[in-house]
Amino acid sequence: MSRILLIEDHQTVRDGLQLALTRQGHTVDAVATGEQGLVRVHEGASDVVILDLMLPGMDGFEVCRRIRALGDLPIIMLTARNDDMDVVAGLEAGADDYVVKPVQARVLEARIRAVLRRTGGETRRAGGEQAGVEQYGALTIDRAALVVSKGGMPVGLAPTELRLLLELSRTPGRVLSRQQLLEAVWEHGYLGDSRLVDACVQRLRAKIEDDSSAPVFVQTVRGFGYRFGPL
Repeated sequence: MSRILLIEDHQTVRDGLQLALTRQGHTVDAVATGEQGLVRVHEGASDVVILDLMLPGMDGFEVCRRIRALGDLPIIMLTARNDDMDVVAGLEAGADDYVVKPVQARVLEARIRAVLRRTGGETRRAGGEQAGVEQYGALTIDRAALVVSKGGMPVGLAPTELRLLLELSRTPGRVLSRQQLLEAVWEHGYLGDSRLVDACVQRLRAKIEDDSSAPVFVQTVRGFGYRFGPL
């Protein structure tokens, strides 16, 4: 049973999602504003946040940024339209995944379970890799402890960023398509969700590269996907 924080201002949507998720066995704490949601986050009683982008007062983008600044709590954002600009902005703010309204309960449930698996024991087994400490220049990846450091200093990665790095670095030099990364990291089969990969790559580069505009570790192979270097 997982504890879900639902931040949604529309009462009908909020009540419907709360009921559907409760029936799935989750414990759901539902609030109507971003300010209320941040209070709940500070209380530390949630496993995952479902966050509407279009909130009154403090909007969902700012709420997302503030939650992410506090730590690695998984965030799934709700967007009223399949609008590229809104989705990309939400992902860049730190969201791990997104669902377009009107929300289908089975789709949201699948996304919740996937993001929770990425934060739990299955991350340790991502891709069947062997546990151990790997050194790539100044970057150290400890697969057993799920710790990444650079120059001896720990690097704080959100669960999805960590799993993406683990998947890419499992086979250095091998090019992985966006579709392959979607299936391995997000457990999605929808090619249209490739922006999830691109936004997460951007966030990961900002944390592990000296210069994210000239990446050494997470390299783009135009027309194909991404590979882990240095080569």
